[in-house]
Amino acid sequence: MSEGIQRSCIDCAVTQCDAHGDRPYPGFCPSQALGAEQREAALARYLDDPEDQKLAQVAAEVEAAGYRQWPRVRETVEFARRMGFHKIGIATCVGLIRESRTLAKILRANGFEVYGVGCKVGELAKDALGIPPEHHGPGHIACNPVLQAELLNQAGTELNIVMGLCVGHDSLFYKHAQGITTTLVTKDRVTGHNPVAALYNAESYYSDLMNPQP
Repeated sequence: MSEGIQRSCIDCAVTQCDAHGDRPYPGFCPSQALGAEQREAALARYLDDPEDQKLAQVAAEVEAAGYRQWPRVRETVEFARRMGFHKIGIATCVGLIRESRTLAKILRANGFEVYGVGCKVGELAKDALGIPPEHHGPGHIACNPVLQAELLNQAGTELNIVMGLCVGHDSLFYKHAQGITTTLVTKDRVTGHNPVAALYNAESYYSDLMNPQP
C-alpha cells in the first residue's frame, strides 16, 4: 500500500466487528480507536431522536424478516408499512418511467398514496445552467433533481424512493429532499443496473483506472 494512505474499514480483511470471534483486530481498526464517550454519544443520537430510533429498529426488523428471501422491492414495501408511512414519492429517471409505473402499481396495491416526479421536470435547458454544448450528451434538457425534491416536498411525501437518478443528480436530490429517502435502483446502463458487477470484474471494466499511467 502506498505511503501516506490513512487505513480504515475498507482496508480490513478481518471484519471482527461483525464476526465476534477470536481473531485480532487490525491495528488501524476505527472501532478499537473509539473511546467510551464517543460510543455513548453515538448511541445517544439514536435514543434521543424517536424518529432515528424507529428507523433503526424497523430497518433491523425488515432485515431479519427478509434476509436472503425478499427482493429489495418487498423490503421497501415492508419498511414503509412498518414505519407507518402513507404517502410515498418516487424520484425517477425518465429512462425508468416504465419500471417506476410498475413500482407505483405495487405500492398502490398495498394501500400507499404515490406521487412521482421525473428527472426532466420543468424542462430546464442545459444552456441555462452554464453547461457547454460539448457536455450536452444525449440531449439539451438537463436533469432537475432540485425541482424533483421540491415538488415531492410540496406533495408531503413521507418516504422518497430514488429510481435510477444519475451520479451527482442523486446527490442533489438527497441534499434537497425533506422526506426520508431510500434508493431502489442505481442506474448503470452498461451492467443492466447492477453496478457491483463491474467491481467483481474490475480489470475488464476499469483497466485504465486500475493501472493508471504516470
